[in-house]
Amino acid sequence: MQFISSRPDVVRSISQRVLLSYWNRLRGTGQLPVWQGFDSEELTAMAETLAFQDVIGSDGDARFLIRFHGRRISEAFGAPGHGKFLDEALPPRYRDAALSTYRQVLATGLPVYTVADMRDRDGRIVHYERLLLPFSQNGGVVIDRILASLQTVSPEGAFDNSDIMTSKPPTFALCTTIQH
Repeated sequence: MQFISSRPDVVRSISQRVLLSYWNRLRGTGQLPVWQGFDSEELTAMAETLAFQDVIGSDGDARFLIRFHGRRISEAFGAPGHGKFLDEALPPRYRDAALSTYRQVLATGLPVYTVADMRDRDGRIVHYERLLLPFSQNGGVVIDRILASLQTVSPEGAFDNSDIMTSKPPTFALCTTIQH
């Protein structure tokens, strides 16, 4: 998967822009922000479209243990993923592409934003926008947690979010690392 570099204004979703600003505020002058959990109003209001994973291992051996899956994410994947590794919870057709975006976060230490097109059960096009943000639990330079924001929107209006990730594999329209 090819990644380009983009400025923060490439992010289309307003809630994801808010989340990216929140991440930058937490980061301050450091390389990585310290994980704060869902204590802030910004995160609590978005919880149904958020997930976070602990990074277990490092480099090419890293796995991502799902600690939280918001309701809309569980609905899109057809099942809750809490307590599973991401590579076990993702649909096979989508697994490699999704894991490559998480590995890009580990390689760069920067946010990664993707836009993929897919179709719901009734054939309506749905844009799947995902923002991945790296965190450190102790303020160091090692990424040990990733926060994911997943937004779905359709130019056709209403759509069926149920099991949307288990249908045909998505077509990635944009894969970018956010530069600051």
